[in-house]
Amino acid sequence: MKCALVGSRYFGALVFETLRKEAGIEFTSVVAPAEDDRLAQAARAAGVPLHVLENPRFVPGEAIAEGTDIILAAHTHARVSDEALARARLGGIGYHPSLLPRHRGIAAVEWTILEGDPIAGGSIYHLADGWDAGAIAAQDWCFVEKGENARELWERALAPMGLQLLSKVIHHASEHGALPAFQQDARFATKAPMIRKSVVLTEEVSSDTTSLIVSIVGTDRHGIVSSLADRAHRYGANWAASRLTRIAGEFAGMVHFEVPRENADALANALRGLESSGLQVVIAKSDGAKVSDAIKSVELELIGDDRVGIVSSLTKILAERNISIENIHTEIVRSGVSGKQTFKIGAHLLIPAKLSIEDLRKELGPLAHAMMLDIALDEKQAPDAAA
Repeated sequence: MKCALVGSRYFGALVFETLRKEAGIEFTSVVAPAEDDRLAQAARAAGVPLHVLENPRFVPGEAIAEGTDIILAAHTHARVSDEALARARLGGIGYHPSLLPRHRGIAAVEWTILEGDPIAGGSIYHLADGWDAGAIAAQDWCFVEKGENARELWERALAPMGLQLLSKVIHHASEHGALPAFQQDARFATKAPMIRKSVVLTEEVSSDTTSLIVSIVGTDRHGIVSSLADRAHRYGANWAASRLTRIAGEFAGMVHFEVPRENADALANALRGLESSGLQVVIAKSDGAKVSDAIKSVELELIGDDRVGIVSSLTKILAERNISIENIHTEIVRSGVSGKQTFKIGAHLLIPAKLSIEDLRKELGPLAHAMMLDIALDEKQAPDAAA
């Protein structure tokens, strides 16, 4: 069988190195996301034609060599295009470390552990429209050991299982000229978005504090921030958040203080006293910690590979569900070695009380798949009221 391998990292290289030693299996090409990827290095060392993706999320037709019988997907987040599948006589198959349709998504092993599944498994599925939704070609299962974490389960059982299943299906195709295909039962489908605390939802607890939003502008000089901090400390205020900068020789900033309600007026007066030193001070008072019973206060954090449309897609979802953005901060972080760009969002949201945190997780789930983001959700527990 002439195979094209689309994959990456440890598992992609393991599949390549293992299967190319088996009789009757030949690799026509290898497709990897980067020149320095472990799979790319293995292909180059073996003298197998290598195609490095221009877009690491998409496999074009020209990436697959002519004369290929079957495409294998092993640890790839790239979508294999219809043009690419058409170049392979039997289409394409991939390995997914779950008993599909359970745990469709990028973090199947992690969700197996989180859900407390006593049994795990692996599936060889046909590459088709929809993530991990193609017909099943082969499956196997294993027990999950007590106390085992996701990495241990993967290394002990699921990675070796993937190698065995891929080999089994390839040899079956070689012998019979076709691939087995059994449709998944969508009734039992569950989603497994990435769990890396990339998206964090936490419900705030109200407190007996008043928020002071302080805006300051004036000629920059030493000691401005120290003066603010001293006054906040004097009245027992917490420096909750700030945006401070120097622009064209001027100091400009905004600080959010959370102060005991009985000290709010005294702190405001002390801060206004800075005007005598030439600063312009504007103060807004809010009992923002006391959220209406109809509203819940939620923190959201998101991290993923930078791409066009993340903010647009996220804010559209929020607006359609009557979720207000109280504040939002975004940044792009570049890796000095690979040049890879990571996009980060931090936002404070006000959501309808009738919308549960779990419902919001589900609403954001499709964004993870559609935008190919590493998105996971983790609700932080509110502190004990007696603490």
